[in-house]
Amino acid sequence: MLRKVLRQCYSFHRPTVNVYAVPRLYRRLCSSPSETTAATISIDRSSLYNPPEHSHRPTSDSELVKHLKGIIKFRGGPISVGEYMSEVLTNPKAGYYINRDVFGAEGDFITSPEVSQMFGEMIGVWVMCLWEQMGQPQRVNLIELGPGRGTLVADLLRGASRFKNFVEALHVHLVECSPALQKLQHQNLQCIGEENAAQDTDKRTARSLFGTPVSWHSTLEQVPSGLPTIIIAHEFFDALPVHQFQKASRGWCEKMVDVAEDSSFRFVLSPQPTPATLYLLKRCKWAAPEETAKLNQIEVCPKAMELTQTIVERISSDGGGALIIDYGLDGVISDSLQAIRKHKFINLLDNPGSADLSAYVDFASIRHSAEEASGEVSVHGPITQSQFLGLLGINFRVEALLQNCTEEQAESLRTGYWRLVGDGEAPFWEGADEGVPIGMGTRYKAMAIVSKKQGVPAPFQ
Repeated sequence: MLRKVLRQCYSFHRPTVNVYAVPRLYRRLCSSPSETTAATISIDRSSLYNPPEHSHRPTSDSELVKHLKGIIKFRGGPISVGEYMSEVLTNPKAGYYINRDVFGAEGDFITSPEVSQMFGEMIGVWVMCLWEQMGQPQRVNLIELGPGRGTLVADLLRGASRFKNFVEALHVHLVECSPALQKLQHQNLQCIGEENAAQDTDKRTARSLFGTPVSWHSTLEQVPSGLPTIIIAHEFFDALPVHQFQKASRGWCEKMVDVAEDSSFRFVLSPQPTPATLYLLKRCKWAAPEETAKLNQIEVCPKAMELTQTIVERISSDGGGALIIDYGLDGVISDSLQAIRKHKFINLLDNPGSADLSAYVDFASIRHSAEEASGEVSVHGPITQSQFLGLLGINFRVEALLQNCTEEQAESLRTGYWRLVGDGEAPFWEGADEGVPIGMGTRYKAMAIVSKKQGVPAPFQ
């Protein structure tokens, strides 16, 4: 089936895109976080450690800053890093993702679907292969979590359009909380005939250029169940709020965000256990003692554990599978939370809401969460993105596209290909240093969670 899919879908080509923006992942990995000076932290708030002075502090508080300070004042104490991250990214009125397009060269970072059409096409190959293993059901829910501009699904549908039975079986569900991004997704999928456009997002449905129904939802739970389901989560888990813990003389203490005397934000440590401590204990239980013994900081992501459980429950009841692609590690994460604005790192507490916050994905935690949630699913991977795309046939795809394109398109294809599967700077680059393609192939990882009824999915065999 894999060879059949590859042979038939390789004549489609979408317009090239600007691939010269720096991938947020590589910049994250190559620009190590600023090291904080070791300090003895006491419960007395006056002597707690303050981060370096903000370099871009706004002249007046934004609505989000006022909101955050209001929460801290109302509670009479600091909030967790996880709550801070959640408010900064998805606050309904002023969250980073809510009212703007943050992707691409003009945004703050670039993702794989924006690098090259080949990424969405290879995801389409994976989805079609799983659909084949599922017995080619006549109706399937295809769900993407956090679809960005909708580029991945658009390329998937374009590449798969020759497979009439497959495309006609799909009902695309986009889980997106941002009205601004929903509008972009609607445009990129060239949707027409929208129903309930003025109503709640979980009731909106339109049809794409290829006749595929597309619906929007704020959460995964709003997507109707009862049909075989295929879920795609590309660079979604990295934006889920993490809780940070630091080892102190009294044990593991959660890192919190407080307001300093000069009204700026600062990090402090919780003087007593917090609700997230339960997730820390669970994560440490899954890890080998030697894995955590030398760590002074640990990140845990309760939302990732809970989301994994929700995904597994859906797959167990409806059949199908999920594909997770993100940057991260197959083990305990120490201190990875970063803020990126205009492709550059900034202070985490600098003008909240103006920069992207994200953290490495703990793939081992996802695996343990899935296996605890149900015995009816199997977990495969993670493998590197380079391995994943290579085994699905991206090498053949780029060769096919290069046979019928202009020199400018060929250059874009070569650089896009390297960004997806390469490692480090492209050896063939002859242009300006600031434009050198940076490979993400070994930094990103792919993991699949599928119903055991489907067997081992491609290309994890």
